[in-house]
Amino acid sequence: MAQMQKPAIPKGTRDFSPLQMAGRNYIFDTIQSVFKRFGYKCIETPAMENLSTLLGKYGQEGDKLLFKILNSGDAFAKVDLSEYASANEVESNRLSLAVCEKGLRYDLTVPFARYVVQHRNEITFPFKRYQIQPVWRADRPQKGRYREFYQCDVDVIGSTSLLNELELVQIADMVFNRLGIDVCIKINNRKILSGLAEAMGFPDKIVEITIAMDKIEKIGLQAVKEEMFAAGINDEGFAVLEPVLSFKGERAEKIKLVKSILSSSEVGLKGIEELERLFAFIDSASITQSVELDLSLARGLNYYTGAIFEVKAKDFEIGSICGGGRYDNLTGIFGLPDVSGVGISFGADRIYDVLAGLNKFPQDATTATDALFANMGEGSLVYALSAISSLREAGIAVELYPDNAKLKKQFEYAEKNNIPYMIIAGESEMAAGVYNLKNLQTGEQQALNLSQMLSLLNG
Repeated sequence: MAQMQKPAIPKGTRDFSPLQMAGRNYIFDTIQSVFKRFGYKCIETPAMENLSTLLGKYGQEGDKLLFKILNSGDAFAKVDLSEYASANEVESNRLSLAVCEKGLRYDLTVPFARYVVQHRNEITFPFKRYQIQPVWRADRPQKGRYREFYQCDVDVIGSTSLLNELELVQIADMVFNRLGIDVCIKINNRKILSGLAEAMGFPDKIVEITIAMDKIEKIGLQAVKEEMFAAGINDEGFAVLEPVLSFKGERAEKIKLVKSILSSSEVGLKGIEELERLFAFIDSASITQSVELDLSLARGLNYYTGAIFEVKAKDFEIGSICGGGRYDNLTGIFGLPDVSGVGISFGADRIYDVLAGLNKFPQDATTATDALFANMGEGSLVYALSAISSLREAGIAVELYPDNAKLKKQFEYAEKNNIPYMIIAGESEMAAGVYNLKNLQTGEQQALNLSQMLSLLNG
């Protein structure tokens, strides 16, 4: 007899209970309502993309984290494996491409760029879109890091105006205000990082420099220094960067410092000019969350070319819960050059962890049903069903317990499902034309007619 298989799901993925889904939908609904408030429109793209669309867009580290999908049928039957006998990484990559033409999307930005190019004749520019869908990364699962997770992206493409960057900061401000999370919105500019690479004497190592810089909060300054040395950066080069990474002054002082370092870098000075203009907009836009210039912020993705953003929760230890930036060249890869875009992505899974950890979910956000009608037997069903129809028409979520079970069991069902009210209509209530409404949190009971009950539950 075959051994029964123990049910399990892949590491880095999760099941979500009804209670958890209620919390997640609260996050999605809040974020989506803000996106709509700023005039963004929803699109969706497939879970899988052609690997040619995905590869080379996220840097070497990102390419390693792509989930590749085997071609249909026996993919290996059509491949001469002897051609890939060498165990080196190049041959391994060639083999994977020979048997995998598609991959699960790594983020929503690259598929969006592909969508824009493919549908350019249907789009009015500037094009403002939002997208709320899952993405997949073959990462090592750990706290706050999953292999399957949702992103909530908002982008505008076809405009170089810094007012778009301001709008994204305003969106982040409104989203986290509505969710009740205190955050710090960190901003930098990739042009400044390019200028620093020039000043260090290693303009060709911008990728290695930014990848190392991006880890500074996790591994510290000394470890970043060692990683750069391993990548070929010398003492003189790191000496240029070290004051920037370790400086703790105010925004004006940070800008003064980096201006002095980048005085001969055209691209670096352009980045400073963009930052100063963006912060001037922010200072006049009544942003209530903290916004700061963080010169160590790098965001390792290769496609960023201008302003970059990262949002951290102040009161809960977790990685960034929102991030993004300006990308000038992404659509050019797909045959549509000179179309600039900027966007940010909200990490719904990490936001959920923050709200749960801080106990910040509103009570009604995790309550799916407003009231449970007790099943008092055949004689009361017509009376109950008529009221249930009226309550549902009024927008109140009502359940009827399906079995004529003991009231204790029905009360237990309501309590375990976080249902705040129980409605009982037995012979005495029907005779009086009322309903016995019990608040399961306070224990208070009221005999109400249908109109009174509607008013109370809608309140």
